[in-house]
Amino acid sequence: MAEGYDVLLRDGGIAHVRPLRPGDRAALHELVDRSSERSAYLRFFTGGRNTAHAYMDRVTSDKYRGHALVAVMHERLVAVAEYIPMDDDRADLAILIDDAVHGHGLGTLLLEHVALDAAGHGVRELVAEVLAENRPMIRVLHDLGLPVGQRFEDGTLHVAITAEPTAGLREGIEARDHEAERASLARVLAPRSVAVIGASRDERAVGHKVLRNLLDGGFAGPIHPVNPNATEVAGLTCRPGVPAGVDLAVIAVPAAHVLEVARDCAKAGVAGLVVLSSGFAEAGQHGAEAELLQVCRSAGMRLIGPNCLGVVNTAVRLNASFLPHPPVRGRIALMSQSGAVGAALLDRLEVSAFVSVGNKADVSGNDLLEYWEDDDGTDVIALYLESFGNPRKFARIARRVTARKPVLLVKSGRSGAGDRAVRSHTAAAATPDVAVDALVRAAGVIRLDSVHDLMDTAKLLASQPLPRGRRVAIVGNSGGPEAMAADACECRGLTVPELPPGLPAARPGAAMTNPVDLTADASAAEIGAALKALIASPHVDVILAVYTPPFGSGLEETRQAIAEAAMGADKTVLACVVGHDDLIGGRIPAYAFPEQAVEALAHVVGYAEGRRRPVPPLVLPVADDRTAREIVQAELAAHPDGNWLSPATAARLLSCYGVPLVESIQVGGPQSAAEAARKVGLPVVLKAVGPVHKSDVGGVRLGLRTEEEVRRAYGEMSGRIGEDMSGAIVQPMLAGGVEIIAGGVNYPAFGPLVMVGMGGVTADLLADRVFRVPPIADAAAMIDEMRCAPLLHGYRGSPPADIDALAGLLVRIGRLLEDLPQVAELDLNPVMVTPGGATPVDARIRVVPCEPRPSPLLRRLR
Repeated sequence: MAEGYDVLLRDGGIAHVRPLRPGDRAALHELVDRSSERSAYLRFFTGGRNTAHAYMDRVTSDKYRGHALVAVMHERLVAVAEYIPMDDDRADLAILIDDAVHGHGLGTLLLEHVALDAAGHGVRELVAEVLAENRPMIRVLHDLGLPVGQRFEDGTLHVAITAEPTAGLREGIEARDHEAERASLARVLAPRSVAVIGASRDERAVGHKVLRNLLDGGFAGPIHPVNPNATEVAGLTCRPGVPAGVDLAVIAVPAAHVLEVARDCAKAGVAGLVVLSSGFAEAGQHGAEAELLQVCRSAGMRLIGPNCLGVVNTAVRLNASFLPHPPVRGRIALMSQSGAVGAALLDRLEVSAFVSVGNKADVSGNDLLEYWEDDDGTDVIALYLESFGNPRKFARIARRVTARKPVLLVKSGRSGAGDRAVRSHTAAAATPDVAVDALVRAAGVIRLDSVHDLMDTAKLLASQPLPRGRRVAIVGNSGGPEAMAADACECRGLTVPELPPGLPAARPGAAMTNPVDLTADASAAEIGAALKALIASPHVDVILAVYTPPFGSGLEETRQAIAEAAMGADKTVLACVVGHDDLIGGRIPAYAFPEQAVEALAHVVGYAEGRRRPVPPLVLPVADDRTAREIVQAELAAHPDGNWLSPATAARLLSCYGVPLVESIQVGGPQSAAEAARKVGLPVVLKAVGPVHKSDVGGVRLGLRTEEEVRRAYGEMSGRIGEDMSGAIVQPMLAGGVEIIAGGVNYPAFGPLVMVGMGGVTADLLADRVFRVPPIADAAAMIDEMRCAPLLHGYRGSPPADIDALAGLLVRIGRLLEDLPQVAELDLNPVMVTPGGATPVDARIRVVPCEPRPSPLLRRLR
């Protein structure tokens, strides 16, 4: 945060927020001079500006003990917000904003950020005194989404705001961020006017192709070719420079001239740039790309690219790209980080919009999700990503968007290895790609393995209603492909139920079970009639028509019969026309192979079920996070490079989050082990302490029934392990239960990830694991995804285990990992889950130094 960050305002403008610096004194005095007398009075409760000027001297002196943020727009300091801690858990809150930027949402944003920063520094309550006549400020404080208490006295309102982040604050921030994102991209993705800078008379040049695509696509707004060396291009009058007030400028000049052009656009008040030029970060020129972004941010311009193909919006007939073929209008919005992938998809999909983000210096998938969420012309959003800029923000936005529209994702780089050495079971299992899977799954995103899968699934989602269930009826003229379709359904968890007699009507020689094989002689009319009967049946949710040409009435007549039969249907209908990929009648997706159709269908059924599933309310567990932070800080002060916590320290840390370990006594020799066994009660368990996997080196002895057995076991264990053994712990022997592993990791980019799986010595062998991104609202569902879940529900007469206790444990682990990014690895293995509870028996926790993680609620452009 030392260098600050950029933020979006309500109207789409951009401000830079950073901590106050002593060197800001002159700029603060200028802010006071620009403020109206009324603004100064409402802030400082006195007439004139003398008090305000004196205060600005104090806040920039070395005696100032508060925390202050300033906002800069167009290189001018326009606001300052602060909180000053008191002796207790409270802090004074105050803010001053330039009159010229009132109404842009800057005040609300700064108060959000001050509240989050204060909470991160242990402040529990922010207090402010507001004149009763300052209604705008009173409204802003109440609209933040935090609990507000107030009392009125002598014309002044005394306000107390709880600084703990709440669900209300989260909802308010997301709504305000969404509004700002929409506003910032509106003039870029749906511009009223376009300038093409670098428009060339050479028909082979990129700039000429963009201009030609704009003209041929029928863009209705003004189009301005910019070329100082030409008077006319493609029949349009050329300009030597950028005209004022243009919404979108497409830059197609050599990389060496892009910065100069961008500065000209900034002076002309352009809303956004699409930089097609290459030669930036992808060529190792990171400094040039960072400078380009800084020019855009300072001027309040959004940037798409550089090194991209351009943008398309078929609703306004905008084709600001150098694509070789015109896009076909449809209901799918497409973003691609790869130009080649994007071009290939556009040749095969009907789209509402396309954005090639290239190097993704500014506008990313997160921004586009915000924009397309409310786009009436878009029903499906498809993303091809090579990297995540802000994965946690992606998950939050996508979770909201997928409740309304499906989001498809192909993410390259599945095989990347972990970025740090790990020693725990959990961290070894939680690879970065597993983190991506957990992230997108929690958000309801459909992750696909290939671009081909993306096309198939998007085609089905864009053309058909969502399935109401998993029951599939298969009907067609070829038994082999139909059997293949049925097998694929079974493999993907779809059901192919038996149909009632007479559904559909029989024909001679036909097999009227499910699949319904009408035989190769079936006419188009007979296939159509069977489809109609199945669509009308309450016994199925999806109908898959399978046709092998050229049998029966032939390809075209059969396609027409399928289209007519499905006209107006409110059920999901798709087809496999063997050897042909297309869209029948503009509405029925057809696939060349049965498995291809079923694969797309399975993705869509899973999405539909997830959307219907109620989302349980998120309840965060109570925790002593302050003590937990003190424990971690003390450990890192003693071990600056990081360390595995001792069993006693791990137990103390876990207890801050309501995770009690089984009673454990750390011992250093055979005699102390025997004494500990007598204290906890025989029989006992003896476990080695040290940087080892205990089960691998004989570091665990169970069921020791006498003190002599304990002494002997300690000696044998010490002799076997040697110097790596730094003592042992003694625990009571617990009654039998289901052994589960629970834990988590913290990734620098992805943040925390929680895992539950089959525990004990089989944890790695069986690899039965499920992951979630905290905070976890569906811990019980997470547990039920394990293959071993039946063991917990009462398997073969055994009593059901306390699943609620295990679910609560996972939620508490999630909060610990969110609160403490220094906890790199956490393993509870095993957790003994019995009818009476879930008790962790062994805990391993590794802490490492790390950069402070900004609050996930902090509104900021990456």
